[in-house]
Amino acid sequence: MNIPKLTVSGRGGEVSAQAPALRLLACGAAGAGKSTLTGRLLQDRGAASFDPSAGEQGLAASRSFSTERRSFLIADAPGGHRQSSELARAAANSDLAILVIDARTGVVEQALRHLAIVAMLGVRHVVLAVNKMDLADYSETVFNAVVADFTDHASGMGFHTLAAIPMSAFSGADVGSPSTLMPWRHGPSLLDYLETVEIVDDAAEASLRFPIEELDSSSPDRLGFSGVVTSGRVRVGDEICVADSGKTAHVARILGARGDVDSARADEAVTLLFDAKVEASRGDMICHVADRPAVVEQFAAHLLWTGEEKLLPGRSYLIVLNGRTVPASVTEIKYRLNFENHQQMAAKTLQADEIGFCNLAAAQPLSVDPFEHFRKTGAFQLLDRATDAVVAIGTIAFPLRRASNVHLQAMSVTKEVRAGLKGQKPAVLWFTGLSGSGKSTIANLVEVRLASQNAHTIALDGDNLRHGLNRDLGFTDADRVENIRRVGEVSKLMADAGLIVLCSFISPFEAERRMVRELLGPGEFVEIFVDTPLETCIQRDRKGLYKRALAGEIKNFTGVTQPYERPDNAEIVLTLDDGPAEAMADRIVAYLRASGIVVSA
Repeated sequence: MNIPKLTVSGRGGEVSAQAPALRLLACGAAGAGKSTLTGRLLQDRGAASFDPSAGEQGLAASRSFSTERRSFLIADAPGGHRQSSELARAAANSDLAILVIDARTGVVEQALRHLAIVAMLGVRHVVLAVNKMDLADYSETVFNAVVADFTDHASGMGFHTLAAIPMSAFSGADVGSPSTLMPWRHGPSLLDYLETVEIVDDAAEASLRFPIEELDSSSPDRLGFSGVVTSGRVRVGDEICVADSGKTAHVARILGARGDVDSARADEAVTLLFDAKVEASRGDMICHVADRPAVVEQFAAHLLWTGEEKLLPGRSYLIVLNGRTVPASVTEIKYRLNFENHQQMAAKTLQADEIGFCNLAAAQPLSVDPFEHFRKTGAFQLLDRATDAVVAIGTIAFPLRRASNVHLQAMSVTKEVRAGLKGQKPAVLWFTGLSGSGKSTIANLVEVRLASQNAHTIALDGDNLRHGLNRDLGFTDADRVENIRRVGEVSKLMADAGLIVLCSFISPFEAERRMVRELLGPGEFVEIFVDTPLETCIQRDRKGLYKRALAGEIKNFTGVTQPYERPDNAEIVLTLDDGPAEAMADRIVAYLRASGIVVSA
């Protein structure tokens, strides 16, 4: 897509002051003058007080002001590194971005990062505010050089309108009114341009999307649901359906803030009452029958990573999409975006403030809309499962549909039948701990004891699997996550066969151990933490691994150069106080008997 021609033209058509406020976002590198510019606009218009330091404190502070022609809401996004989450949240609710550039330094990397983020979050109108022209002698040459550089970078980013305006926020030149200090320029001031720029709201013309927020408490038969129309329009008599289930009904009534209405459009909060009972819950999507979104478990998306820890494909996070929260993981990173040249770079992970294009998989089907056409329902967040902190903001590109001939096959012989034939219950005994803690030794002793009692078992050991199934994996964080993901899936299959599976893996990350636990049924995952002190593990270093790791010869070695996340809620914790390995094995077998996993003599 070619970039729209940069415009510095004069006034457009008249805009009603009663129209919805134009939502502005001031962004750009730290020190470019965003807060000064925002403060100037507010001061000149007699707006409410504005804290110019808010942007430096990592807050996207918002203030309102108005003119005779238009009302505005402006957010001043922080410009520093590791503050992209605040910028993204502000961009997601903005109509137009004012990218503030210091005329002396030009288009720096952080400004390009902000430009990429606002493009990703659906802002399609940009003003290039070339600020501090007073410190560049109001030079036309300087201004033209900045505009040319910006044009090269903005090309192909999907913006609908672009305008370049030279100014001095400090002196007010070309901010609130045209200045005589730049006689070579004949275009409007920033405020003149903002008063007349045309912003088309596509939400009103899009297909109906109504994410359910609450069940109607006055409707015990579940004939109604409350929420906000995010796009399109719904009318009394319309045939609608629940996207997730396909169940249909007709709209019998629409209750607005002041009672019954005939219809509701985008951004209106209403309760929809139907002529038939519809089973649905919070997060389900109401739509018209002919315009259902895709309901899939996998989709491709642009992802802005904001977490302090890097993104690890395969790790389980929580996705928050249209009021629904379910486990999800990034299955593949297609590329990482280079902000300076917009090239797509190969990547195995994402660091803070980086944007990547990824495939994701959710634990259950979700209603998926492409963000390009559904800005509100096509965006989501990823949360860290341990802290609930937002680690990523994403925009959906398209669903990833499985082949129509690939589906789960129902089996007549179930896991319970297979386990019953063996006289036991299926389980995965997950031994975790540092290298040298004794995991494999104890697991081997447990299996010997179980075999003597006619139990049916299989042992999976980390070193053994790295000679076969996982021979292509190294020891980076990403490879360790994939290692455990594969082992978890294999363990689940073996538990489905009715076996007692003994897994001995360092498995240093709590998130991956939780992921395996969630693959299994209640009581089937038994976490056994072999809590041996690091000093003792080093003393037992029969393979010489710790010695080499301490000497810097082995990288990413758990306990030395890589952390180990201790389990907080393991079913069994073994310490040196429990005696020798034989005594530890006896304790585990006793637990299995008490739990009913081993039921045969």
